[in-house]
Amino acid sequence: MSTLTVVEADLHRPDHQEAILQLVNNYARDPMGNSQDLPQDVCTRLIPGLQAHPTTLIFLAYRGDEAVGIAVCFRGFSTFAAKPLLNIHDLAVNPDCRGQGIGRFLLQRVEHKARELGCCKLTLEVQLNNTVAQGLYFGVGFIRATYDPEAGQVLFLQKPL
Repeated sequence: MSTLTVVEADLHRPDHQEAILQLVNNYARDPMGNSQDLPQDVCTRLIPGLQAHPTTLIFLAYRGDEAVGIAVCFRGFSTFAAKPLLNIHDLAVNPDCRGQGIGRFLLQRVEHKARELGCCKLTLEVQLNNTVAQGLYFGVGFIRATYDPEAGQVLFLQKPL
C-alpha cells in the first residue's frame, strides 16, 4: 500500500485543480453531499472562485499519485476571541478509501495549520444523520458548539439566495 501524504493545494497547479474538481464532485455525488454531480457551470466556476476568495485553504490527501481526500477550508474571525478561526467547509474521502484513517489524517493537518495561523478554533457542520463523520469529529476532539451552557447549543442555519 502506498504512503499517505497530505499537501496544501496550490490552486494554480493544473494537477491540484483537477484533483479538487474530482474530489469535490465525488463528494457532491455522495448522499451526504448532494446525491448528484456538480452542475457544469459550477465545475467551470469552482477553481476561479476558490482562487479569488482570499481565505481559501485546501488540503489534498494522496495515496501514492492518487488524490483520495480533501479538506476545503476558509479562514474566518472570532469576535468573541479576537482571533482567527478556520472553518472546514468540506471534508471528503473517496468512498473506496473510507475507513483507512484518511479523514483523521486530513483533520490533523488542518489542525496543525490552524495552530500555525494562531486560530482559536476549528469549525465545521455535519448532517445529523451522518453518524460516521460525527464519530470521526468527536474522536479527534470536536464538541457541539455552545457559548454559554445555560443558553444551549448553537444551531446552524442557512438562507439560500
